[in-house]
Amino acid sequence: MKTHLRIGYIPLIDATPILVAADHGFAEAEGLAIDLVREVSWSNVRDKLNLGLFDASHMLAPLPVASSLGIGHVKVPLIVPFTLALNGNAITVSPSLYNELAAAADGNVADPHVSARALHRVVADRRARGAPVLNFGMTFPFSNHNYQLRFWMAAGGVDPDEDVRLVVLPPPYMVESLTSGHVDCFCVGAPWNSVAVDNGVGHILHFGRDIVRRMSEKVLAVRENWANDNPETLSALIRALAKAAAFAEDPANLAAVCENVGLRIGADAEVVSRTLKGVLKTTTQGETRSSDEYILLERGQANRPDRAHAAWMYADMVRWRQAPLTAELGSIADNVFRPELYDRALGHAPATAVTDPPDRIGAFAGPDFVPADFAGYLESWRTRPPGRPRLTVVR
Repeated sequence: MKTHLRIGYIPLIDATPILVAADHGFAEAEGLAIDLVREVSWSNVRDKLNLGLFDASHMLAPLPVASSLGIGHVKVPLIVPFTLALNGNAITVSPSLYNELAAAADGNVADPHVSARALHRVVADRRARGAPVLNFGMTFPFSNHNYQLRFWMAAGGVDPDEDVRLVVLPPPYMVESLTSGHVDCFCVGAPWNSVAVDNGVGHILHFGRDIVRRMSEKVLAVRENWANDNPETLSALIRALAKAAAFAEDPANLAAVCENVGLRIGADAEVVSRTLKGVLKTTTQGETRSSDEYILLERGQANRPDRAHAAWMYADMVRWRQAPLTAELGSIADNVFRPELYDRALGHAPATAVTDPPDRIGAFAGPDFVPADFAGYLESWRTRPPGRPRLTVVR
């Protein structure tokens, strides 16, 4: 059994189960030694995992699907045997864009339906005045940050490929880019939304769960051939991560966890604490908002990979013309998330979280998601009012 593992991570709070497993003895109790390697970009993490420089990695949930489909880079089959966090993103706007949206809103701008329509009006007004196009930052083309921004905009009639500019930024560079005016808004995971608010340069407009109520945000990714060659090691790692996630969500351990995670990601322990409690400052005036679903590390069967989430991500790739819709690619995507490996490691019977939305996704707009009917779901967006993106379906 392989016992010495090299695992890459990005400085984000949703890496907590990996960090706690390595630093609080849970990996050691399973006979594992973990070398944590802090990276700055998702392309670095992906490439080092694909090349075998990492045994496993903290990864954007859609990225193993994209890698297994061979889109955006070389094709390397990856699998997801463990979900590190559900939810945890937020959309943060500059104070000036917030004021524009609030002025254009036909209701409470905290409602994503209202803010999306307001964004459409702001974009149209800017175009009429010859003002610069709005820039929106997201972490990677194959990320829920990208898909959540696009879903929100499109619901209000904004075409994210024509009406605004989407730019890729590593998470640690988001706040600096908002401060400098290089972007007007970003979608990223914690702690960077809170850092922007604390620095007086951002206003949290929406939590990610406002756009999609329940979604795998970060996962543990491994190469499929590595998993096949090291089944005992993988099971031990899954057990260590499951115990670490439960430990991190126990209020009795909050102070120790926040200090540890803060040191590992370069953030104040107080910011980590706010995030894990789901209580975030949203404005520079100190207003706060709370949600017990802001980020889920273990609660509600969060760690068991959900194939419906992988299907949703593939649907996003098709919708935004990153991939064609074919039965073959759908089958590959379906095989990326591997709940049976999670169940084998922990001896758990499959369970459904009591907080699950009926379609296990809970998007704020549009029809329920039906994984067995990709074409019908995507067609429903195609036939919506003008401003929705074009869609080419390969049957």
